Amino acid sequence: MRTVNIADLKNNLSAYLERVRRGEELLGKDRDRPIGCLVPLAAGEDLDSEEMESAGAGLIRLPTKSLLDSFWKMPAPHVFFEDAVAAVTSERDED
Repeated sequence: MRTVNIADLKNNLSAYLERVRRGEELLGKDRDRPIGCLVPLAAGEDLDSEEMESAGAGLIRLPTKSLLDSFWKMPAPHVFFEDAVAAVTSERDED
């Protein structure tokens, strides 16, 4: 991981974004205090255009790594149908 000063990052953003596209991770620092990280998207190729658009709008977070196969073998929680409908309905009513 490369460490970069925020002022340098602002002045050379295009060059640093190109490095991220090539797979390099960047740690941004302000006065020697780490404040953020730019990392390449590992799973970006597996996403459809709707997911990419939602991520670009800040509505969802993109995955940083793939799920292990063991995840899918775990028991799923049981949720009653009425509870699921109530959760979705209340979420829609908030807007």
